[in-house]
Amino acid sequence: MTDTLSLLKLRRSVPPQFLAAPGPEGAELGELLAIAARVPDHGKLVPWRFIVFAGEAREKAADVVARVFRERNPQASADQVEFERKRLTHAPVIVAVVSRAREHAKIPLWEQELSAGAVCMTLLVAAYAKGYAGSWLTNWFSFDREVLTAFGLAADERMAGFVHIGTPTAPITDRDRPVMADIISYYGA
Repeated sequence: MTDTLSLLKLRRSVPPQFLAAPGPEGAELGELLAIAARVPDHGKLVPWRFIVFAGEAREKAADVVARVFRERNPQASADQVEFERKRLTHAPVIVAVVSRAREHAKIPLWEQELSAGAVCMTLLVAAYAKGYAGSWLTNWFSFDREVLTAFGLAADERMAGFVHIGTPTAPITDRDRPVMADIISYYGA
C-alpha cells in the first residue's frame, strides 16, 4: 500500500517531447491495457476502447494530422505543419482511449464518459508503476472528425485522450499544486 501511495504522490506528467524508447510493448503493453480496463464501469458497458500507435503507425498517424492541419490552415508555414505532425511521433507508444458512450436506459452518458477518463488515468498510473512516464493529452485533432475517422473512430465515438508513454529523457520535476484549503469544503460545516 505504501508503494501505491508514494507513486500517486510523486506521479507527474512528462510532455511527449521528453519521452523516448523504450516504451512498453508486447505482453507488457497488454498488461498495462488490462489494468487500465479495470475501472468503474456502471452496467458493465465497456464504454471505451483502445487504439495503439507504435512504430511506423505513429508516422502514418502523424501524416494524417499534418495533412488535415494543412487543409484547415492553408496559411500555415512548413514549420507549423511539421510541429503538428510531430505531436504523434515523440513517445514510442501512444494509446488512444476512445469513448464510445451511448444512450442507455439506466446508465447516464456522463458516467460512461467518466469511465473513459478513469481508463486514461489508470493507464498513466500503471505505466509509471512499470517504470515509464507519460502524458494524457487531447490536442485539436482529438476533436476533428476527419482525423478521428481516419484513425478508425465511428461517427458516434469521441476521443477521451491520447496517453503518450515512454522513458523520460530528463529528470521529472514537479509543478505547483493547488492549495488544499482552497479546494476542499465540508458539507454541513
